[in-house]
Amino acid sequence: MSLVSIITPVYNSEKYIEGTIESVQAQTHTNWEHILVDDCSSDGSATLIKTFQEKDPRIKYHRLKKNSGAGMARNKGIEFAKGKYIAFLDSDDVWYPEKLEKQLHFMEQNNYHFTFTDYDQINEAGQRLSKVLKCKPIVTYKNALYKNPIGCLTVIYDVDFFGKQYMSSIRKRQDYALWLKLLKKTNGYGLNECLASYRVGNESISANKLDLLKYEWKIYRDEENLPFLKSTFYLISAIVLKMKSYF
Repeated sequence: MSLVSIITPVYNSEKYIEGTIESVQAQTHTNWEHILVDDCSSDGSATLIKTFQEKDPRIKYHRLKKNSGAGMARNKGIEFAKGKYIAFLDSDDVWYPEKLEKQLHFMEQNNYHFTFTDYDQINEAGQRLSKVLKCKPIVTYKNALYKNPIGCLTVIYDVDFFGKQYMSSIRKRQDYALWLKLLKKTNGYGLNECLASYRVGNESISANKLDLLKYEWKIYRDEENLPFLKSTFYLISAIVLKMKSYF
């Protein structure tokens, strides 16, 4: 049973972190380590996490020396990771109990190295909403440039295949930049089963959609080194696709 390293950046997550950790502890695949990296929280997040850690040695807590953003927190978690697989779960999201078991089976049976799944949405009270975000069965580097098609909370990548791959130092959209890096080496494959829940209606860094567009521009220009016209084309495509998703 392969070890999975689950990376969770934490910043003032006291309200939700208990549910996140419990959803990991409920996994039917039990060989995991949950690495929670505290980005200098000022609330009771650390105390809550340490309470879980005292009872479950698979839970690991680390605190950054200065507030550095979710990407740097995830990178510190990747640095500490010991697993064959790396998975991501933010501190206000949750997994279904069979998430790891089903996704790892999907990967190992098909020799896939980069996978993701469908996910639904929950509100601040943890109630499931009706919307399910379906993943594409196959994602290539080229079609991912049009719009990020992958939910971070559903991703698993194979360290034996890629080596440890880290997120960009940009403040937002680091996950998208990482997916593009992985997709240059292999296609990504989607398991069309809803296995995770993304929390909406909070003040997470992904709330301001317009603000994220400037970071997508940085990815096209600075991370992918695309020419100006091609970057403009993909940014306009991303805007159009986002607008369509609202209607």
